[in-house]
Amino acid sequence: MSLNAVLDGLISYLCLLILLTFHEFAHAWVAWRCGDDTARERGRVSLNPLVHMELLGTVILPLLVVFLSAADSQLAGFIVGWGKPVPVDPRNLRHRRWQDTLIALAGPAMNLLLAAAVMGLVKGADSLHLNQATLVLVQMARISLLLCFFNLLPIPPLDGSHVVKNLIGMSDEFYWRLCRFGLLAVIIALQVPLVRWLLDSSMNLTLLGLAWLVRL
Repeated sequence: MSLNAVLDGLISYLCLLILLTFHEFAHAWVAWRCGDDTARERGRVSLNPLVHMELLGTVILPLLVVFLSAADSQLAGFIVGWGKPVPVDPRNLRHRRWQDTLIALAGPAMNLLLAAAVMGLVKGADSLHLNQATLVLVQMARISLLLCFFNLLPIPPLDGSHVVKNLIGMSDEFYWRLCRFGLLAVIIALQVPLVRWLLDSSMNLTLLGLAWLVRL
């Protein structure tokens, strides 16, 4: 196991925590602005990472991926992590379907905005010849875009599935029944080469577009 690989993995993990915090904050803030106080009353309209973390999904499993990846283990590809889901009570939404869609898209949109902001920092670091900082910031932008597009997959309970649910008028009861198989469905989907290609292509093309915008 390479020490450098472990250190790189831990830096990526810290970037993930920051990005995940903003992602969940965006969900909570938009839900609050749409009329649902559930997340705000539970302290989720916050940029404190601790309120958005789960022991298993945000700490144990992602750190396990770090060490498995450093050891070149294929098992790392079968592990996914997650943040603490933001509670939303749709009964508090005046325009239930489109506001639920807006809340779901808030997280990926935040990650896209963060990636754009980070690429602006990359421009600054590159102009100052801060090579190590440039590499870390580019990796942070990549992780942010990966979070964006991963969460847009139409698999319950990922954000993209809310969009599909509301577009086709799926009942909440049936949707939550599907969510029981969500973790398994996500793990299986990530083993499909086409899904991985779509995620990688979306991330890389968007990263190139952002780099062009900041004149990198």
